[in-house]
Amino acid sequence: MRIAIPLFDRFTALDAVGPYEVLKFLPEAEIVFVAAESGPVRDVPTWLAITADATFNDVGSCDVLLVPGGPGSRALLGDDQLLAWIRRMHQESTWTTSVCTGSLLLAAAGLLTGLSATTHWAAVDVLESFGATYTPDRVVFQGKIVTAAGVSSGIDMALELAARIADQTTAEAIQLAIEYDPQPPFDAGSLAKAPQPAKDLLSKGLRRFERTQ
Repeated sequence: MRIAIPLFDRFTALDAVGPYEVLKFLPEAEIVFVAAESGPVRDVPTWLAITADATFNDVGSCDVLLVPGGPGSRALLGDDQLLAWIRRMHQESTWTTSVCTGSLLLAAAGLLTGLSATTHWAAVDVLESFGATYTPDRVVFQGKIVTAAGVSSGIDMALELAARIADQTTAEAIQLAIEYDPQPPFDAGSLAKAPQPAKDLLSKGLRRFERTQ
């Protein structure tokens, strides 16, 4: 079972690594990181890098497509090479999935038109501009297309996917293996629940971060 994860400059590492840590435990799983060129791809310049062992031309099909998001995803919404590859993978995939703003790339490839989908809360307007209907659910299944909300939700999505690919017991065993037992110290993990001072601080931080990139 080949699981293909495309990488691009300024992807969000946990979008890719979170599901990877779950799906690698599936029987006969073969995970391949793919990019326009083989070699290290950094989540943000000078920060964490993951090595892409294959290029888009090297991978002609997969059973599971998992598209991460990140700050760099918006710059690729018109990237013909990546979008054409996503469409090609989707034609033969059993599952086509995304995490965070990876759903924007699925939408730009024309895969979410008329479907319900989720994404990071800060990207709802972009998602809907491509004809998808946003839902705030953490994981959304629409046929073989699965979208997950922001960053950490990719772990939830991968566990749900593991249960459908294998079975619930296998998914539960994987959850136990990675000791995924969320007990967040603060109830600020969604836009609906976060206190206003946290929202204000994040807004300032994001603007400062974007100016440096």
